[in-house]
Amino acid sequence: MASLSDFVRPAILSMDGYVPGEQPKDRRYVKLNTNENPYPPSPRVLEAVRACAGEDLRLYPDPMADALRDRAAAVYGFRRENILAGNGSDDLLAMIIRACVGPGDRVVFPTPTYSLYDTLIGIGGGTAVEVPFGPDFALPAGLAAAGGRVTFVCHPNSPSATAVPIGEIEELARRLNGLLVVDEAYVDFAGESALPLVHRHDNLVVLRTFSKSFSLAGLRIGLAFAAPPLIGELAKVKDSYNLTRVGIAAATAALEDCAWMQENVRRIRATRDRLVPALRALGFVVPGSEANFVLARRPGQKQRATYEQLKERGILVRYFDTPQLADALRITVGTDAEVDALLKALGQIAGG
Repeated sequence: MASLSDFVRPAILSMDGYVPGEQPKDRRYVKLNTNENPYPPSPRVLEAVRACAGEDLRLYPDPMADALRDRAAAVYGFRRENILAGNGSDDLLAMIIRACVGPGDRVVFPTPTYSLYDTLIGIGGGTAVEVPFGPDFALPAGLAAAGGRVTFVCHPNSPSATAVPIGEIEELARRLNGLLVVDEAYVDFAGESALPLVHRHDNLVVLRTFSKSFSLAGLRIGLAFAAPPLIGELAKVKDSYNLTRVGIAAATAALEDCAWMQENVRRIRATRDRLVPALRALGFVVPGSEANFVLARRPGQKQRATYEQLKERGILVRYFDTPQLADALRITVGTDAEVDALLKALGQIAGG
């Protein structure tokens, strides 16, 4: 009798921040492991979601999400034809692999970085080419020479929370023969974006998500910005209705109240600016963060025990059981109260 393994390839999916059986339903946990925004979305978003809860839910959504694309074009200074909407930026990453990568094609990215890149490359049959970051997480010099049909750069990078100068990203776009994808999931917490480069480089795609700064992780909405011919090719491989009516309405409303998002970002940055020196005072090495999380390391000391002890105290952080990151914890910047709880627990652990 055939078994499931006769039909399904060995599992390779590794969702960043998700560990089966570890997502608690108990609200007493302080959840600092998946880089969610601790503050709610704009009231306009909630109004838009409520307005969608009517009989029109029997109808399919607009397959191209034109209302959202038009609003994004106005906010970010593009035309509709420069923008494609996805079910989160992960959906857009999958479209890029589907459209651009065939068996054996080289896909290049610096490591450590977002684990989904490697997963999607494997699903698409491509060849992952990893170029290690140095200790300072500067953009590796070997990226352009690695010969990628597609090159991914996460800006700011996860899990390091570090950013690279936009001039270096533009120089990389100039030097590459293939496609450069700049994944800007966390860029609203940083100083500068690669979006303006899209107007100058036809081989560049910049991705954005509403999951982080806009507080809409539960709705899964992302945007890709690129030259219109490239957007047209990506649209050919997307699912027919990849966003819901609710998601389109919510994201459009979020873009109509960017001031709300920017105030939440300000609050998170202020808490981050307090968290980083406090972690350093506890003996962690912490790179300067340009995201809504930090990477806290104790070089050469595995941090699984600290992760487990925090979990016992009701605090969840992200631990990566890999050789590159076994001495590190990735910690989401929560509310001030959540960060205070984390620091108190770390102090107790350090004190024995």
